[in-house]
Amino acid sequence: MSISEELPVADYDVLVIGGGPGGYVAAIRAAQLGLKVACAEKRTTLGGTCLNVGCIPSKALLHASELYAEAAGGALSKFGISFKGVELDLGTMMKEKAKAVRELTDGIAFLFRKNRVTWLKGAAAFEGPNAVRIGDETVTADHIVIATGSEPTFPPGLAPDGEVVVTSTEALDFPEVPRRLLVVGGGYIGLEMGSVWKRLGADVTVVEYMPSIVPAMDADIATEFAKILKKQGLDLRTGTKVAEIAREGGRARVTLEPAAGGPADTVEVDRVLLAVGRRPNTDGLALEKAGLVTNARGQIEVDGQFRTAVPHIRAIGDVIPGPMLAHKAMDEGHAVAEWIAGRVGHVNPAVIPAVVYTMPEAASVGLTEAEARAAGHELRIGTFPFLANSRAKTNRDTAGFVKIIADAATDRVLGVHILGSMAGTMIAQAAQAMEFGASSEDIALTCHAHPTHSEAMKEAAIAVRGPALHI
Repeated sequence: MSISEELPVADYDVLVIGGGPGGYVAAIRAAQLGLKVACAEKRTTLGGTCLNVGCIPSKALLHASELYAEAAGGALSKFGISFKGVELDLGTMMKEKAKAVRELTDGIAFLFRKNRVTWLKGAAAFEGPNAVRIGDETVTADHIVIATGSEPTFPPGLAPDGEVVVTSTEALDFPEVPRRLLVVGGGYIGLEMGSVWKRLGADVTVVEYMPSIVPAMDADIATEFAKILKKQGLDLRTGTKVAEIAREGGRARVTLEPAAGGPADTVEVDRVLLAVGRRPNTDGLALEKAGLVTNARGQIEVDGQFRTAVPHIRAIGDVIPGPMLAHKAMDEGHAVAEWIAGRVGHVNPAVIPAVVYTMPEAASVGLTEAEARAAGHELRIGTFPFLANSRAKTNRDTAGFVKIIADAATDRVLGVHILGSMAGTMIAQAAQAMEFGASSEDIALTCHAHPTHSEAMKEAAIAVRGPALHI
């Protein structure tokens, strides 16, 4: 090939499509490794669903609603702290939530500038394997990373109207506390948002088609979790489906039926939150122009290094198979940047923690007991209740327990499941232990600070092969 016939130099070494947790991490890390990087994002702010209308604003409301419930409900009186005339200022609560979101999205924009990542503002669509149009501009890149996330999906015949029948996006910004709220879906999003509005004064009913809430959760945790949520006042209706939603002015009449068949029931509510799941967000990408197709579930298939059928195009996060979790996408974004730069990336799909940020929290990593038995493992299982943990006892916050599942022959930890106020933080220890191939004995023989909630992890590990010390 003569010099005049050489291929043109691409505009960028790496183009990331999507500025959510996976995309912005991939972009920043690739730039840190010396690559020329651009990130296409159609929102007016970076951070994707998670930072703008998902993980971050929901946690802000969860925390604020917990503080309000403690003050208004008299939970602190046993510590000698009492309040009179506690009032809810929902507008101020919402402003503080928005402030947290703004600080974090602005922070990502700062990191883009610091690392010289070019932010291309607009929706992206492929024009070829190496060419992508963003708005009125077409750019080329040697490597492309698809990180466009996901969007809510809805049961057949049910659709939001943005006012009475809503998604989690609208549920983060209700202008007033609904008197009655029906949540369709007993998973992470439904339980978190349902618990927020319950604490702020709404009557909340959660409808779940499967026999238990959070169906993928370990059965022992799910059973105790449901008991606690019911004690908090949530009306949990499992094994139930929504047959019809009829809007009547500013309210809705909802027809419920047993999933297995039977007589219907009708409830009237002020708001209906549809929270049954999410689907990969690939509409408008024109994948076919890049030589890509999706599978039957709308996902982009990838190999162990997240390469698609077109090797220089990779995909991460919610658009590929696997759990739709922000931290999973972030790990994948970091790894693909390493691989693209000629280094070694690492993601262990068997050690991805998951957390339901209710109060108490429910957290897990690895296999459930049912999954481990189905995989052919003989098991030893240790549990320890927070009721016997000194720090939980002093805090008067003793709901829940730790459960450790280990292989009987090798003692290797296969899964850890925690129900408790500190579960989301504690699960990191379990994930790290499993990443290093720890045995339950490794955890049992590790010194844990006293008094801490984490001692329950040590005690559960001791209980795998014998009696725990403090029960």
